[in-house]
Amino acid sequence: MMTNKEIGIKALGKAINFFVNNDYTVSIPLNDTQDYDLIVDKGRLFKVQVKGTRQLNKSKLSKIPIVTLESMGGRVGKVYKTVIDTSVDLLYVYSFATFQQWLIPVSQITSRATLNLDKKYAEFLI
Repeated sequence: MMTNKEIGIKALGKAINFFVNNDYTVSIPLNDTQDYDLIVDKGRLFKVQVKGTRQLNKSKLSKIPIVTLESMGGRVGKVYKTVIDTSVDLLYVYSFATFQQWLIPVSQITSRATLNLDKKYAEFLI
């Protein structure tokens, strides 16, 4: 089973692969102190936060992927930010449970803690 750190690293690789294969120029920050994980350029610069998930909403018959939007740190796992409170333009999500990926404008996200990647986000499935 993958650790959360491994999920994050592998999701970042999936995101880079997606953007490169879709003719974006990809820039990777030198550290991890900013809100974004990548800068992508296709005639305009976009700040991208990358999230990976293996969680499924098992209460629904179709087993919908769920992604956590909060970032936590410290010994007690205190929430220190959530995606919609940042200046990030896009959220890239890769589901290791369903092998699907989404590219969602942060302006379309209203949830603070988690996101059910259901029909509401079908148009952002890539």
